[in-house]
Amino acid sequence: MRLKPVLHRLAIWGERAVERVFQRDAPERPVLDTYRGFGTPDGLVMRARVLASLRRTTPDPGQSRWQNLREMASLFLTREVANVRVVAIDSGAEAFSDDEGYVMLTIPGNFAPGWHDVALQIDDDDSSRVSARALVPSPEAKLGVVSDIDDTIMQTGAYSLAKNLWTTFTGSATTRRVFPDATVLMDHLSDHGRNPVFFVSSSPWNMHSFLEKVFDRAGLVAGPIFLRDLGISEDQFITRGHSNHKGDAIDRIMAANPDLPFVLIGDTGQHDAEIYLEACHRHGSRVLAVILREPGTGADEASRVAMAAMRRLGVIVAHGADFSEVAGVLEREDLAI
Repeated sequence: MRLKPVLHRLAIWGERAVERVFQRDAPERPVLDTYRGFGTPDGLVMRARVLASLRRTTPDPGQSRWQNLREMASLFLTREVANVRVVAIDSGAEAFSDDEGYVMLTIPGNFAPGWHDVALQIDDDDSSRVSARALVPSPEAKLGVVSDIDDTIMQTGAYSLAKNLWTTFTGSATTRRVFPDATVLMDHLSDHGRNPVFFVSSSPWNMHSFLEKVFDRAGLVAGPIFLRDLGISEDQFITRGHSNHKGDAIDRIMAANPDLPFVLIGDTGQHDAEIYLEACHRHGSRVLAVILREPGTGADEASRVAMAAMRRLGVIVAHGADFSEVAGVLEREDLAI
């Protein structure tokens, strides 16, 4: 008997038992937590989550680590609301929230380049109306960028579980550090906003608003953020694997931008080289380059093998402890936008 299916069933049983014991009435007025959406050839994809209430951090430079811990932990104490109708006001597009409260709406049409604000609300409750944003790339874009977050853009220590958890839960939006060289690289590759940038992380969706604050404070180029669902359902146990999540996100981003080649940015601490090699196999010449930061002790053997394989496929591969070290490679390969 395989252990994971058994644990999966036990987790579902346990979650339902807890719900029965602590059963509460559905909230009278659930709220919407919105995430950055993105444009596709068919229109806009808007993403949100229906919750009993919103939880946010209140960053203060003088705040203690204990207070940071309490606020960060509160982001994960959400109460999701399923089977709620969410409507895009202007277009009439609608969708129902799933068991974890998530909802995705597709708004058909041709939209001008840039960021679009779309009004969403729950059913007929005008008080729930919020504005969600979605990015439509410019037709002048020469390439797209997909970037990991942890230890690529933001110092996390994701290659060490203990360090990752400590950094995540005891920091705040004012103390979390975005690497300055990452800000410079992303600004360069985005050509000051002309080329679209997408961020992918194994962090849960609960962190979306927090990451927005960190990125905005650091002056990082804005882009849709693809995070993970850590819930338990009939077809999911906690979450899909890191590589599956990141690979699926890359596939979705490339499908949404079928005319663009891409640069993939990551680090060697969480198998990004191997994940990006698989993306190269799936998407061929659409992967122009792979840029990897080498945190901790540097690239392991599996990462070195994957980088060599990508080079054999004709993909530009640049890596180093600091992104300033890859600038020369990009210039030699004519990726100086």
